[in-house]
Amino acid sequence: MRNSGLGRGVGLPIAIAIVAGGLITTPAQAQSAQSPLLSIFENVKLGPKFSPDPTRIQGISGGSVAATSIAKRNDTITGPCSGYMDTKPDHTLSLTGFFDYLSLEVESPEDTTLVIQGPGGTWCNDDHQGKNPGIAGQWLAGTYKVWIGSYKPGSYHPYRIKLSEVR
Repeated sequence: MRNSGLGRGVGLPIAIAIVAGGLITTPAQAQSAQSPLLSIFENVKLGPKFSPDPTRIQGISGGSVAATSIAKRNDTITGPCSGYMDTKPDHTLSLTGFFDYLSLEVESPEDTTLVIQGPGGTWCNDDHQGKNPGIAGQWLAGTYKVWIGSYKPGSYHPYRIKLSEVR
């Protein structure tokens, strides 16, 4: 798990701006592993019928590695593998049971991209809702690695991920 994003080419002023900007939320019952300094780049563990729904986690998008290098493909059934991100995932999502429906949506004021690797494969998305990526459907129990990228290399943007069972 990473903490403040300082190893990502993003300075402390941006991390502080995220905290001051009110992007920090802490799930009440969903379990998240948080940094001791700032609540960004959280990892989360969810089971079916989790609370609160939606659960939100956050971070800073971007990096220098093409999403196609991480996903090892140009496209998936959920969308293109576009953008640039870090080598290491931004979040780990551990699901303790099968989800008949779970949505993962990125909320950012800028153009972000998404790569997810977990049980059953790799999924990418670019523009699920406007400039924001997302993936929804059935999810197997297990651990998922989540990368949030920026459309342009070396461009970093704050984001929130919203996880929900509500259709």
